[in-house]
Amino acid sequence: MRVLICPGSFKESLSAKEVCDCIECGLKKASSKFRIEKVPLADGGEGTVEALVLARRGRLVKCRVVGPLGRRIWARYGILGDGKTAIIEMAAASGLALVPKKKRNPLVTTTYGTGELILNALNSGCRKIIVGIGGSATVDGGAGMAQALGVKLLDGKRREIGFGGGEIEKIKGIELRSMDRRIPGTEFIIASDVRNPLLGPRGAARVYGPQKGATPGMVRRLEKGLSNLARVMREELSISVGNLPGGGAAGGLGAGLYGFLGAKMESGVELVMRMVGLESRMRNSDIVITGEGKIDRQTLYGKVVMGVTRMAKKYKVPVICVAGAVMPEANDLYKLGVTGILGITTRPMTLEEAMKKSRSLLINTSENLGHLLNGITHKRG
Repeated sequence: MRVLICPGSFKESLSAKEVCDCIECGLKKASSKFRIEKVPLADGGEGTVEALVLARRGRLVKCRVVGPLGRRIWARYGILGDGKTAIIEMAAASGLALVPKKKRNPLVTTTYGTGELILNALNSGCRKIIVGIGGSATVDGGAGMAQALGVKLLDGKRREIGFGGGEIEKIKGIELRSMDRRIPGTEFIIASDVRNPLLGPRGAARVYGPQKGATPGMVRRLEKGLSNLARVMREELSISVGNLPGGGAAGGLGAGLYGFLGAKMESGVELVMRMVGLESRMRNSDIVITGEGKIDRQTLYGKVVMGVTRMAKKYKVPVICVAGAVMPEANDLYKLGVTGILGITTRPMTLEEAMKKSRSLLINTSENLGHLLNGITHKRG
């Protein structure tokens, strides 16, 4: 049996590559007859750099940047084997995981470090830059990112504003004269499956602000700031970002990348699947095993499992999903073509315990799955 293993990461527990390795280990415990191919995937968020660097024989680059709280930190991005394409996860420089819970405040967090990663990629000779924009700590509309690349965001006294979502309500003017001159000749792609606009009830401030530590009062101020940024961009750059699908991703970084850099929006999971050549591997498989840390309603909106399921359905390949947690709404996946869904926990346990034991739990579940598949294969034979 030819088995294609192509999961996303189990967030904060196992990388997509580690998930692949665990599933392979469990299957091999059950039978040595499985012909296994492993392809780690991502959806533009956590694991995107690792997945594409592995698939495209790239390398990791480490550099010092301004973190979300304004202090210097180490962050990394990838350069693919062609030497001209960079893969950046904004969370590496501006992510929520970099901010202790007690200090989470989107009025002060900045995307400046993400801009510095872009600048480093430009300095390394990259002229195609893919930015995955999941897991942010920010709601600054990409203002910090633009500042790092030379864009001047000016207040009413023609002074440059500071860092954070609390500053963008001060913007009265935008100057592009100092923006890095290589930007117009560089292709920028936003890898994200978030379709929320910048403004309004489904926008960056109201939907994502509270997840990043914003109180109701902060949310109102952030919405005001993003509205102001959108207005000034429309007046001075003739670019409309307020209702842009995906503009609200990563606290408005989607809108900032689109407005300041001319970036194109692409589905993160579709982009990754295309770049790793998943379709050709899918055609030659008898069964696909995918998964992610938690299968819930969000899974149905552009996550790895959904992307894999759509492609497998095209070639009539059965799909098995494994996950750390399986919510009741996961059953909707059966209507979309999934053959089976398996949770890895074997008894009641806390999230912390499940995450700590995720490796052994996943191996055990995969071994059980291997015995099941092996038994079905023998029966058919």
